[in-house]
Amino acid sequence: MRPITVLIFHPQAGPGSGILERRLALARERLARVHETGFLRAGATTVRIVAGLPDGLPFGSRLAQALPDVPDGGLILLGSGAIPLAGLVDRRAFVACAGGGGPMAVTNNRFSSDVLAVADAGWLRAVPADLATDNVLPRWLSEQAGIPVADLRARQRLGVDLDSPLDLVLLGRREASIDPGDHPEDGPVIERLAGIRRVLDDAAAELVIAGRTSAAVLSWLEGFARCRVRALVEERGLHASVRLPTDRPQRPPRSVLGSILDSDGPAALGVRLAELGDAALIDSRVLLAHRLGADESTWPVAEDRFGSDLLQADSIADPWLAALTRSAAGATIPILLGGHSLVGPGIRLVATA
Repeated sequence: MRPITVLIFHPQAGPGSGILERRLALARERLARVHETGFLRAGATTVRIVAGLPDGLPFGSRLAQALPDVPDGGLILLGSGAIPLAGLVDRRAFVACAGGGGPMAVTNNRFSSDVLAVADAGWLRAVPADLATDNVLPRWLSEQAGIPVADLRARQRLGVDLDSPLDLVLLGRREASIDPGDHPEDGPVIERLAGIRRVLDDAAAELVIAGRTSAAVLSWLEGFARCRVRALVEERGLHASVRLPTDRPQRPPRSVLGSILDSDGPAALGVRLAELGDAALIDSRVLLAHRLGADESTWPVAEDRFGSDLLQADSIADPWLAALTRSAAGATIPILLGGHSLVGPGIRLVATA
């Protein structure tokens, strides 16, 4: 039997990390252990957790450092925060590919990959050292290496990722083992989730969604929600838009909602959204990209972003993000700010208790 190796990349919290960063890192570490057990049960030969402190290395360099210890055979790559809702059948699909029994490569989403299986680890030894993120790896395999890549995006649960403590709140008791204990800081989000669910059940109400949502999400909402849905789909593929040599020049990120805030200021967010609907889910990363560019190193620090996701305006050092968060928290309608999961694959978690 060909060996099947699983590499789980786990970013540890740095020495100066804040409380929310440490909470997320600990949850990801626990999830990595869940994946370790789960992939072994699904038939993997070896599972390695590759942990390290933040060092600014691009994903290609990090992968190159790990590959010398990987034997010839199949390989599965994922981050420690990836696919927290995966079950045995999902892991077996990736193991089957890595074992040579399925497509040559499989990912959860070829346009924004969190987990990737390949039938031959050798294919990845040519990945450029400057490849910025794992999100673009399926595109590199397909367009540069000529390897067909299938994806499992129809399994919406595989799109959920742990990118923020907000994602832990959305998971709730479903995955209490990775984020145990009481977290009073979650109170404002939990309160607004209840308000958003009331709007979803109200045929006379309207929910506003802005950011990296998709036709699949909107189709599901159309069948689930009693309310109307007003959607502004913007900057899909924001983190998967890393350029390959064959790409033409790209425009910088732009957002319609971001343009309104350019004119009115971040403190106007709550008022403007209340004019459009009775509750709102806003992808704040698109607003940050509109204002500062797609490079996250130019954004407010992670602790500020996480504090914004939990509506903790007073904990945020960045004035613009603090004003945006304070406006959302004090709005007359329930508003949540977050990342891709909030408006994308995690919408089912938002909608169901």
